[in-house]
Amino acid sequence: MNFFLKSNEITFYVDSVKFKYNYKKNILDKLPQVKKLSSSESESPDKKWIVFIQDYNIWLKNIETNDTVQLSFDGTEKYDYGSNLSWYSINNESNPIKKQADILVYWSPDSKKLIVPRYNRTNAQKLYLLKTTPKKGFRSELYSYERPLAGDSLLTTIEYVLFDVELQKQINLKISPNAPFLNYSIEWLQNSTKAFLLKYDRGYKKREFVEIDASTGEIHLIIQENATTYLDPLIHSHLFLESTNQLIWTSEKDGYNHIYMYSLRKGTQKMQITKGNFMVHKIVFVDEYNGEIYFTASGLEPGDPYFTYLYSISFYGKELKKITKDYANHIIYKSSDKKFLIDVFSRVDMPTKAVVYRLKDNRIIMNLTTANIDSLVAWGWKPAEPFKVKARDDSTDIYGLIYRPSNFDSAKKYPIIDATYSGPHTIRTPKSFKQAIINNDLALAELGFIVITVDGLGTAYRSKKFHDFSYKNLGDIGCEDHIKAIKELAQKYPSFDTASVGIYGHSAGGYDAVRALILRPDFYKVAVSSAGNHDHRVAKAWWPELYMGYPVSNVYNEQSNILNAGKIKGKLLLAHGNMDNNVNPAGTFRLSDALIKANKDFELIITPGDNHGDLYYNKYFIRKRWDFFVTNLQGKIPPLEYKIKDEAVK
Repeated sequence: MNFFLKSNEITFYVDSVKFKYNYKKNILDKLPQVKKLSSSESESPDKKWIVFIQDYNIWLKNIETNDTVQLSFDGTEKYDYGSNLSWYSINNESNPIKKQADILVYWSPDSKKLIVPRYNRTNAQKLYLLKTTPKKGFRSELYSYERPLAGDSLLTTIEYVLFDVELQKQINLKISPNAPFLNYSIEWLQNSTKAFLLKYDRGYKKREFVEIDASTGEIHLIIQENATTYLDPLIHSHLFLESTNQLIWTSEKDGYNHIYMYSLRKGTQKMQITKGNFMVHKIVFVDEYNGEIYFTASGLEPGDPYFTYLYSISFYGKELKKITKDYANHIIYKSSDKKFLIDVFSRVDMPTKAVVYRLKDNRIIMNLTTANIDSLVAWGWKPAEPFKVKARDDSTDIYGLIYRPSNFDSAKKYPIIDATYSGPHTIRTPKSFKQAIINNDLALAELGFIVITVDGLGTAYRSKKFHDFSYKNLGDIGCEDHIKAIKELAQKYPSFDTASVGIYGHSAGGYDAVRALILRPDFYKVAVSSAGNHDHRVAKAWWPELYMGYPVSNVYNEQSNILNAGKIKGKLLLAHGNMDNNVNPAGTFRLSDALIKANKDFELIITPGDNHGDLYYNKYFIRKRWDFFVTNLQGKIPPLEYKIKDEAVK
């Protein structure tokens, strides 16, 4: 049951029926059902119009009269209006069923204008999956999905069209066609006079913020940023201040992601609002009346530089205030009226707490909850140990966690497992209590291993310089930082057996695990790789083009696990789901082919029907990973066909 609170009323659903209960008057009302829109329809903000796709064109329906009118007339199957394909949308080629396309349109707040993307799929290329376990019949089913790969010159492009709803007029906007994964947002001003497009060039070295005049369709460049490496789209944010015609904008141009104020009319920078050796994560909201910005950031406080806290600062870059109190990682949720915040915070050794802040005085007015971990403690759980060591440069601090078994004996030696994911869009080391206990590391430690995870040079949420270490260098995988950390920890803790070290990871971590047996087989003896993107030219275009560069250069070859398969030494287990439409299994099959041709011993598990996430939680594969490490790092025989209980992996 979902429910929503409002004044003296609570609105809730029972199955698909909606009810409203006034608890002051003790009155329960059943509300009329509202017809649900299909995925190919979009309702206007004023609830008077529905725009929909029909025969590859855009149509408009008056909700009151049901009258329809066609807005575009030249749409075709491969050059269509508004039909957005989800990144994960797959099509059954063996049993094609005509499906309605999901619509993507951008209504103006006053419902008088409409911006619609138009997709040119003339040169679209597909990837394929073979479903060997169909629900019916005995023939495998072929599935396809539209997906550009790194460096592709032939791919779907996107352009934009403006429609005047009242005049039923179409204006083709003079915005150069672009790859769909490079267009990140269209937003309207609340007064509906202008819209803005944020887009990137291939390779992410140029970012443009473009103004669209709603009356004429004229285009005006407001902001352009350039970089020698890349402009990270994953950490950028911006927000309009319509009352003063200003724009809040984040950028890494001074070496850290900071907040700037721009003139929305001129596109000129007015001032840098935040400064210092810390990173702004998110603009939570803006109090225009008092001229304050509330934002989350990390790196300002002593201790772990990844912990995020809530701050406020004036529009003039003065009066920086830390709102959240505890030394912890904070996740912030704001109320719709911007009067209250919920702060959910924890550490790996501190259970999750939630409190309510009142923003007019930044005071905690309610303690909502504290997680009860009595059963966890009774089971024997002990928190993972955070650590800090120097990176390979002997000057930069890097941070990680150590997991030990609950029956740990400091007099014994334990094999080490490096839990890896060096994908530079994030970090792997847990910072919250939940992340630290709901993961595969804790279970592996219970089997008699010491598991470590560490974020080396090139990973996210630090300085631009720290991050750029991985640019065109994903093959480095932070390997030397990980090895240095393990060796230094072994000097401090004699229980670390550095002669028996394994590594495992999923997705980008699956690439890392194989790469470790190429780079440092003298240190890593055993690797388990799941859903690995083993050659970045086989990966979805946006990710490698962002971090490995565009156009594709020889660094892609140099850092390919497939082309370097002959260098692999040690024990290797590969796994992939054969319906993975995030990291296509072709990379793992190609690596397997290269290993066979190089006469290398390895093991391969293909889980039929599994996509990217399914494999991660597949109990059979989890058990086989346990077995592989127990056999090859501990030299023991694991229990035969051990069955993992369902609740153990949820």
